[in-house]
Amino acid sequence: MRAAFAGGSGSAASRTLGRKLDSIPLGRYHLMIIAVLGLVGFVDGYDLVMTGSLLLLAKVPLHMTEPQIRYLAIASTSMICVGGFAASAISDHFSRKTIMVIGVAATTFFTLLIPLVQNADQLIVLRLLTGFGGGFAVSAPFPIAAELMPAQHRRTFSAVYEVSLAAAFTVLPLVGALLAGNPDSFRWMALPGGLAFLVIPAMVYFLIPESPRWHLRRGEAQVAVDIVNRIIRRAGSRVAPLTLATLGDTTPTTREALPPYRALFGPGQLRWTVIGISSYVFASCAFFLTSVLLPKALVDQGGAVALSMGVASLAFAASIPGKAFTGFLMEIIGRRWTITYAMVGSLPGLTLMMMAHQVPDYARILMVVGALITGFTVLSAATASRVYLSEQFPTGLRGRGHIFGEAAGRVFSGVAAPFLMAPFTASPTIFFGTIAVIVATGAFVPLLLGRETIGQLELVTETAPETA
Repeated sequence: MRAAFAGGSGSAASRTLGRKLDSIPLGRYHLMIIAVLGLVGFVDGYDLVMTGSLLLLAKVPLHMTEPQIRYLAIASTSMICVGGFAASAISDHFSRKTIMVIGVAATTFFTLLIPLVQNADQLIVLRLLTGFGGGFAVSAPFPIAAELMPAQHRRTFSAVYEVSLAAAFTVLPLVGALLAGNPDSFRWMALPGGLAFLVIPAMVYFLIPESPRWHLRRGEAQVAVDIVNRIIRRAGSRVAPLTLATLGDTTPTTREALPPYRALFGPGQLRWTVIGISSYVFASCAFFLTSVLLPKALVDQGGAVALSMGVASLAFAASIPGKAFTGFLMEIIGRRWTITYAMVGSLPGLTLMMMAHQVPDYARILMVVGALITGFTVLSAATASRVYLSEQFPTGLRGRGHIFGEAAGRVFSGVAAPFLMAPFTASPTIFFGTIAVIVATGAFVPLLLGRETIGQLELVTETAPETA
């Protein structure tokens, strides 16, 4: 990075602390952190991505009109963007864990209120509030994991977290299919995600440590050393403890001023901000169009509700092994090539889904095979694309940069794309063809314009990357 960050994230003390964290062998304590964050991912995924199921299950009981359906389709995602921008503005000033606790508590609490709604407007308001909390919750795990996990095991976290999300996305349509026909089906569907309010925020608060990198960045060197040594002890004491003297000169210990928010767009950083967001946008467009509109699209194209839910569930079920494979692959061929593989690999599946209606005798088979291919590839791209986004920023900007990047990306992928596509879901050519064009375009953005970032947390430079 430019000199503006020379004394901050890229300081000798920060690099020494980073090397110590990277040297800690993966242990039970790391696995506990991964498990808790994975559980957070499952709950967030369940609460925030039930929109597609709500569009079908709540339409008749709440007598929803077409305008209400369109607004419900984008309610939670649009407010995730607003909440994300709000979280981005205060992140790095407040701890990563604080941001996550606020978000998880809000999303689960407002989901818990869904069984009480009496009309469509109340449901839309609750989804707006859930989305605002989700803006805090959905992006926070990646800065946390990036700063706690050893560099070589960030893929493990990313794979487990994304698999947890995929499991939630798989369970939701199955629950919807089982409850279809019950006028209170959407209420029962929301209840499990809401009851998590009683458990998950407390688990995050008591079990996830603060980031030592964040404390060091604030000038709290002794606190950072204590957290690192606590991690070392709980991971089995297999490396020597860190000492304050090892960090070198950490005076003055006064808090170092954070880079201003505009540094995300300043010289030396703008390129990486844009590339990180662009990579996320193209991958997440396919995800949001699938999770929000695929069940509706298949019904509009003549399928039964149960069948449409089943195909959506199969697509996300295929993303469970797909995300695990993507997590493995990105450490072998790199983040950029993995993103390209996931995008290009989905094109045959999207083509089969687009052409299935032209072969009525084999339409169901082609739709299922296409959903499985699409799920294993582009719906699994987030394992690499979200880590790639987080690694575009130094510590002093990572909390704000990553959350801003996802929030800005969702404006296009989670709000504009579903809102614009909702009137055209009855056309397989337009619906699946648009997704194919998006992923084909996005496949080469990081490959042609970006640089590889494996393990690179403190500096993103125009020259050779330096391991954090």
